[in-house]
Amino acid sequence: MNSLTIGFISAGCIFGGVLLGVLLQKVLPQHHLETDSKDTVKLGAGMLATLTALVLGLLVSSAKSSFDAMNAGIAQTGAKIILADHVLADYGPETKEAREQLRHTVESVIERIWPAEKGGLGGLRAMETLDRPKALQAKLRELTPSNDLQKSLLAQASQISGDVLQTRLLLMEAQQNTLPPVFLVLLILWLTGLFISFGLFAPRNGTVLAVLLICALSVSSAIFLVLEMNRPLDGFIKASNAPLRKAVELIGK
Repeated sequence: MNSLTIGFISAGCIFGGVLLGVLLQKVLPQHHLETDSKDTVKLGAGMLATLTALVLGLLVSSAKSSFDAMNAGIAQTGAKIILADHVLADYGPETKEAREQLRHTVESVIERIWPAEKGGLGGLRAMETLDRPKALQAKLRELTPSNDLQKSLLAQASQISGDVLQTRLLLMEAQQNTLPPVFLVLLILWLTGLFISFGLFAPRNGTVLAVLLICALSVSSAIFLVLEMNRPLDGFIKASNAPLRKAVELIGK
């Protein structure tokens, strides 16, 4: 189930709470809706609102950190690729094939993780199945340095290549931590209960229902953002591949 579907389901559940509250307002005895009862319900709703706001804020912050970490990892990878190309250029003309291999590898990574056509594998699953970076390391092992400078540059290039692979593995492992479904269900239940209290004492008119619907959609959009940013390589909101595209432009220059 994707993030958009869960967002719509949460919006339906939360606004359903409003409608349930309006229905209860009609069927409950009048003394259940008097001032004392209203104050008690408002007190409980305030506590629930504080709890959900705190949890939702923490989830948004955590998801944003995950999204920023992916963007930082991609930027770091792009910088290391450019550095590797500079090191290979300093090595000498013998590295022409290796630099071409580097370019093709980066282009392949971009195409597979961010496919131009919809319906492709793409995203995290594509990152997990990449094997082109290993071909670059094999190409580096074919080089035979003829002096100490070339030995040093080759070692540096191999180290950078290994660092890029390590960054890829770290980003892959970081994406294995997903939001537990039970946690998400509880959050939606809390929000539904909160909106039931809104509908219970709200005037029954179109303006109030429209405002509560907008509020339900707004809260659901926050849940949608949390789910999307927890998966920065999949879904509608994706981490940028601009650093890798820039690296492709600079390789060989």
